[in-house]
Amino acid sequence: MSLQISISNSIRGYRSVPGGVPVDPDAQAFITAASITNPTQQAAINQLVVDLKGYSIWTKMKALYPFCGGSASSHKFNLKDPRDLDAAFRLVFSGGWTHSSTGATPNGTNAYADTKFKPSVSLSTSSAHFSKYNRTNDLVGNKVDGILDIPTSGSFFQQNYSAANGVIGEIASVASYTQTDTRGLFTMSRTATNAFKVFKNSSSVATNTNTISIIPVSLNFYIGARNDGAGVQSFYNSYQCAFASLGDGLTDTEAANFYTAVQAFQTTLGRQV
Repeated sequence: MSLQISISNSIRGYRSVPGGVPVDPDAQAFITAASITNPTQQAAINQLVVDLKGYSIWTKMKALYPFCGGSASSHKFNLKDPRDLDAAFRLVFSGGWTHSSTGATPNGTNAYADTKFKPSVSLSTSSAHFSKYNRTNDLVGNKVDGILDIPTSGSFFQQNYSAANGVIGEIASVASYTQTDTRGLFTMSRTATNAFKVFKNSSSVATNTNTISIIPVSLNFYIGARNDGAGVQSFYNSYQCAFASLGDGLTDTEAANFYTAVQAFQTTLGRQV
């Protein structure tokens, strides 16, 4: 039956993944750009897109990095816009990275990935999020993804996993929590100028209700380190990254649904934590 469905879809001009399930056009665009040939990976990408659309979260995403395919050439692509362009927010890897089927791992000393994503250009002061799925447990020191934009705005957009805090806005808006394991999906989300939360997996672990007026305005968001501007990076991390995203703010329900979709994706690929 699956073969018949696949053949039928092919005749109609549609592509299908194993089992005869039609491929979402956005999933297919990414699969083609990233040269994903593994059937399990193709199915996982397709289901991720279908799930995010089903939860009405897809439109909130500006950049989605599934880190699927096992190489730098496949890991760099943005699922939302899989063109090989700065304007499409594809990743540019610098320093020492190790790429595998389970994700991309920076060396913790000089590695970072430039998303080419400026929050002030693509997001608003009252609606923004960043998420990352870590597969490494390391509580030592300060290990960060993000931005510190001191010269222009005095504002942060960063997640510090080992120090257990996140911040989108001025330092007074930092939200801190107790950290015991740096593995899992970390999502920091601002849904209003006075509403900021950090989620670990599906649970809210920290909240800050101080009102902010700005978010970083002039720097690109980095994964693997913090972008301090003027060609300076700090607080490198060595967490294996299996997923990351940037986009509009997520409510509690959306954050929980987002985790469900991402964890299902990781489980299909056999790399869930």
